[in-house]
Amino acid sequence: MITMNEVWKTYPNGVMAINGIDITIDKGEFVYVVGPSGAGKSTFIKMIYREEKPTRGDIIIDGKNLAKMKERHIPLLRRRIGVVFQDFKLLPNLSVYENVAFALEVIEESPSNIRKRVMDVLDIVHLKNKARFYPHELSGGEQQRVAIARAIVNNPSVLIADEPTGNLDPDTSWEIMHILDDINQRGTTVVMATHNKEIVNTIRKRVIAIEGGRIARDEMRGEYGYER
Repeated sequence: MITMNEVWKTYPNGVMAINGIDITIDKGEFVYVVGPSGAGKSTFIKMIYREEKPTRGDIIIDGKNLAKMKERHIPLLRRRIGVVFQDFKLLPNLSVYENVAFALEVIEESPSNIRKRVMDVLDIVHLKNKARFYPHELSGGEQQRVAIARAIVNNPSVLIADEPTGNLDPDTSWEIMHILDDINQRGTTVVMATHNKEIVNTIRKRVIAIEGGRIARDEMRGEYGYER
């Protein structure tokens, strides 16, 4: 599903963010990516959806090598990879329904397919009754659920969650985690970068710890392993 072979990333300013990573994430896995600030987690995550390109090495997703992918093919890749951010990134002038539908409109899905799929994913995130609300009328947790719905509306094979509970209170964070776990149970591979020790230690999944741009730990049903 996702394979990194001897992947390095050095930024133009000389900072080496990723230092020879080899890793495989299988289809249907749920993986936490943890580590100290500045360890390379964000770069690791961004390379999976080709926001960043490796300096050296190969990143294979569904048989496609992202390191050699032409720029014009990146939008097609991102139809198969959903991304959820810490700060939601919703369009403020669009309703909940319109925010989610937009991801399908840009690929010219038919109106009937858009309506069915949008309402289906809003049901998954428990927001069917707020389809006509606007982002400013929602709580932070509800906005994050809209962002998740938008990320999965294309039926992606991989869902990337970059600190999805970072701006949320503990109760709301647990709600988001149960939704992500449900999405994973439906067959989507989930890769989640997080600093949330309680979540990692309670909802046990595979843990990949990155330190100094290298894989420091890779444990099935692992623990967070760091003080906040």
